Amino acid sequence: MIQQPTTLHLDISDEYFRMDSEEVRKARATHWYARTDWGIAVLSYEDSSALLKSSRLTQGSAKWPAQHGVVGGHFDDWWQKTLLVLEGGEHNRIRRLVNPAFSPRRIEPLHAEFEDLADSLIDEWIDDGGTEFAGRFAAPYATRILCKILGIEEREWKKIHELASTIGLGLGITINENIARIDHAIVELTEFAEDLVRKRRKSPKNDILSTLVETRDTDAGKLSDQELINLIILLIFAGIDTTRNQLALAVEAFAKQQDQWEKLAHDPDRYAAKAVEEALRVNPIGRWISREASETFQHRERTIEQGTTLHLFTMTSATDPAAFENPDLIDLDAERAPHFAFGGGLHHCLGHFVARADIGVALTKLSTRMTDLRVGADAEWLPDSGNTGANKLPITFTPRP
Repeated sequence: MIQQPTTLHLDISDEYFRMDSEEVRKARATHWYARTDWGIAVLSYEDSSALLKSSRLTQGSAKWPAQHGVVGGHFDDWWQKTLLVLEGGEHNRIRRLVNPAFSPRRIEPLHAEFEDLADSLIDEWIDDGGTEFAGRFAAPYATRILCKILGIEEREWKKIHELASTIGLGLGITINENIARIDHAIVELTEFAEDLVRKRRKSPKNDILSTLVETRDTDAGKLSDQELINLIILLIFAGIDTTRNQLALAVEAFAKQQDQWEKLAHDPDRYAAKAVEEALRVNPIGRWISREASETFQHRERTIEQGTTLHLFTMTSATDPAAFENPDLIDLDAERAPHFAFGGGLHHCLGHFVARADIGVALTKLSTRMTDLRVGADAEWLPDSGNTGANKLPITFTPRP
């Protein structure tokens, strides 16, 4: 009998746990999965790819609040009804309604506005040779773009950014200690969403919100009032959180590779899209994707019991040396296999076209206006749990002529 290698245990609940640690690299080199207190962590690219396509796995994030002692309350009630955790006909119905609103055809006409916004924000600090990137670019850029897409007055950006950031704590390992603030933010954003719906019913605009309200009112069977509000909250939260944090992570990654930053700056038409993909691959905001076994099945040598939670480590699989050459490095000329930063299967991220577009515009503008990019040692990062990002990201640079 061939003896299987022993799997290692990873303490993913530790606030100091890091995906790019030697501990995780060792676990990946030892076996295709590791054990955790919340299920198993899938580490290899090959197994992540196979399992993401498996019809025996459903979305596994519904248990996240309960795993941290949060049962009931405003956040948990909203979370259990979001598109992120719905399954089957319910999920498919809502997704079909919303998909067209986030197609490239709807987003491409906004590129010029994205560019103008990026330039105007950079103008505020480019001559200083340094700035706090998370607060002075990533946050206003991500939030004001979300406002443009949904048709929200941009003067509201600070309010909704603060609410979205607080709700984002619900996806981290500190959810329990922050749940009072998170619940309050859900209540406030619910009231904000209800007010938006009332305004669109009274005065429709040519925006996504008006389309969703019209869909709700034209055929009530397609979308309930509660589903509409829950969806608006998700769009606001996810739209802000993804771009804001991924931009900070992308800047950190490129600051370590000045040659690739310069390559992007000197030929953005050629490299902008690739820059986004490589940043998402080596330093993604979503560090793992959760799935749950809907039935007992066999994968390789392991029997995965029904109800088992699997965390597919996106950063670990996308830097797997078995699948990528020089896996930890950005290479804008390399041909890479697809990464899983936006998930996969039926739950592939709804807004991935938007995120790719606005991140690409931002990286292009930043690289063409700054050289000698450096990240300060006093940067403050969120824990490497399900979602991560920067609370504070001081950068220095030399303005380009």
